[in-house]
Amino acid sequence: MTARHETARSGHPALSPANSPIGPLGARPPRSTELPPPLAPNGAPQGIPLTGRRGRGALTNDTGRFERQTRELVDDGWENEDIAPPLRTEVTSETARAIITRNSSPDIPFDRSINPYRGCEHGCVYCFARPTHAYMGLSPGLDFESKLFAKPNAASLLARELSRKGYEVAPIAMGTNTDPYQPIEQTYRITRSVLEVLSEFNHPVTIVTKSARVTRDLDILSDMARRNLVKVALSVTTLDAKLARSMEPRASTPSKRMEAMKLLSEAGVPVGVMVAPIIPALNDHEIEKILTGASYAGAQSAGYVLLRLPLEIKDLFADWLRENEPGKAEHVLSLIRSMRGGKEYDAEWGQRMRGSGPYAWQISRRFEIACKRLGLDRGGWKVDSSQFRVPGRGKQLALL
Repeated sequence: MTARHETARSGHPALSPANSPIGPLGARPPRSTELPPPLAPNGAPQGIPLTGRRGRGALTNDTGRFERQTRELVDDGWENEDIAPPLRTEVTSETARAIITRNSSPDIPFDRSINPYRGCEHGCVYCFARPTHAYMGLSPGLDFESKLFAKPNAASLLARELSRKGYEVAPIAMGTNTDPYQPIEQTYRITRSVLEVLSEFNHPVTIVTKSARVTRDLDILSDMARRNLVKVALSVTTLDAKLARSMEPRASTPSKRMEAMKLLSEAGVPVGVMVAPIIPALNDHEIEKILTGASYAGAQSAGYVLLRLPLEIKDLFADWLRENEPGKAEHVLSLIRSMRGGKEYDAEWGQRMRGSGPYAWQISRRFEIACKRLGLDRGGWKVDSSQFRVPGRGKQLALL
């Protein structure tokens, strides 16, 4: 039998459900499994039993950093811990109050974005968005990929926000935090409804996704492309199907992503490739191969991001490495530190996406040379902001 053991974090009194900072238990999203037992003999965390987390990226479900109590499983010897029911995906509808998120980060090329979902079922173990689930009182581990939030009123909110007097037009980015074409989009179709509004308003949009499901919306995307309103980038981390299945368990296979790139290109939709994230000693040897494949598939531009390990991702990724790549784990982590000033992560503007030091420079040069050779260094297709109009009001200039 498994017993739950709860401990107050150092410096914090234990809380009752009534005085929890995120409200009583009845008002909080449900939690899944607790902290894992100690390390296995190979140095990897045992985490949730394999039968329970099959098809998931994270090994563990550590308590979120804002919680005042930690929890762990204690085996009293009465049950077989190796058998657990599969972890099911739960989706909660969220009534959002606004849908366009603004940012002023100097090292990203957009100032606004839309995320139809919180959490992502793709389960990419390295996903830099995982720590955001802690704000929901949930774990950045397995909760992030199994306890999801959908925003069914996204399209109506968007139409209202775009119709406001004085709205200034600039491309909206989708796929910047969680994937707009993750598996639940097949049922909820929120991304499609958002695209329908953007098309109606002649509003430019850029999309980044790891899912071949984007081709479902070829009718909208190709129509917007004819008006120069859309650009799509497929994120390809590796061409190794086995590595992708382990690292990005519910994302489309690499071959499906390449096929989606080809279909979009043939339909006249401007396509790019994002080699992201680049992980030293794990997938960096594939840079040229990925770019070559994308070029043949019709990509017109390319970009990359070096692996980022902020907050909880540091431990989640290290745990995954030690279980799935035990012979490479310490070497990979050492190279990451060499590109981050001796740390696992450096959040400094301009450094967080590219890193620093000789190994980071080598990656940058290889990428630059390959892009130049393949014609992927031309800056891509610029979407047009001048056609924006509010339906019923006539044309509205971008600077008004």
